[in-house]
Amino acid sequence: MPVSQLKRVAHRLASLAQDNPEQISLFVSQRSGGMRRRIDLHMHTTHSDGTLTPTELVARARSKELSCIALTDHDTVSGIKEAQRAGNEHDVEVIPGVEISVIFEPGTMHILGYFVDIENKDLLKGLESVQEARRHRNPKIIERLNALGFAITLEEVEKVSGGDQIGRPHFAKVMVEKGFVKSHEEAFKKYLGRGCSAYIDKRTVTSKDAIQMIREAGGVASLAHPKQLKVPQGDVF
Repeated sequence: MPVSQLKRVAHRLASLAQDNPEQISLFVSQRSGGMRRRIDLHMHTTHSDGTLTPTELVARARSKELSCIALTDHDTVSGIKEAQRAGNEHDVEVIPGVEISVIFEPGTMHILGYFVDIENKDLLKGLESVQEARRHRNPKIIERLNALGFAITLEEVEKVSGGDQIGRPHFAKVMVEKGFVKSHEEAFKKYLGRGCSAYIDKRTVTSKDAIQMIREAGGVASLAHPKQLKVPQGDVF
């Protein structure tokens, strides 16, 4: 499918986002030799909070008969080139994307960007500012967890992250592995979720800034998992 057509698909999908990222996986019917294409436009790798490298993710996508994916790691585009190389090898189209954490109340807001120019200097500068905020946040989370009695080090969290960035899911993974909590969900509900005792806010970018970054990089902006906004039902924003 040509990029121009895929961009039109992305514009349409911007209004179809669901709360669960897995629900963004969908079937797109098109007349292309009678084939039905399966795509997933919200995927993460070890460059953020995923469990697979970009190469492994593309291979998994191929094994699941996906013909097109969008790599949308949190606040970074560092895995795109590897994923696209693997995509060429496995005949899987890889859309360059990103998921940017932005300031929002009362819940959380993430803005997805599709078809971004990963060499765009303004985009890279903006993402670096978010990454720097993340790096400053992580030791503070460790301090709070230690104060709560959990013997966890930043080195342990870095080890399980396996990539460029550390996110709260990596803290949760260590907590589960060390027996402090029974599940990822418990770690977030009791300690790491917003408003909890070990939560530290890292957000420094507004939604307007994120959308501008994406558009200036030639991309299409979309809202991820809108239910996490926690906006009262019926409210318009």
